[in-house]
Amino acid sequence: METEGLEGWCTDPFGRHEARWISTGTPTKLVRDGEVESYDDPPDEQPTREPQLIEPDVGPNGGADLWRAGDPGSAPVNLESLDRQMSDAALEGGAHPEVDLGVPPPPSD
Repeated sequence: METEGLEGWCTDPFGRHEARWISTGTPTKLVRDGEVESYDDPPDEQPTREPQLIEPDVGPNGGADLWRAGDPGSAPVNLESLDRQMSDAALEGGAHPEVDLGVPPPPSD
C-alpha cells in the first residue's frame, strides 16, 4: 500500500474505526467514530485496506478567515468592543484584578 507522506484523517486501514489519523504515512493511535475521538493503538498486523484521505467538511465563510490587518476591505476593528470582550472574559475566568476570589493577599515584608 502506498501511504508515504499521507497526512490527516483517513479511513482506518485496519477497518476497526471510521477514521484514523495518519502521520507521514504511519497510522497513529488517534481514531474517530462519528464526532467521537479516542485512542486505539494500531494493531500488530498488516493493514487490510488502502487508507483514503477524508476531506474536511468546511462550509463557506465568505473569506472571513483571510482578512489581514491593513488589507483594503478588511473587517474594521472596534478596539472598544474588543477591550470590553477581553474584560468580560477575564471577569468570567477570575483573572481580573477587580475579582475577589477570597484569597488573602501575600504577606508584605
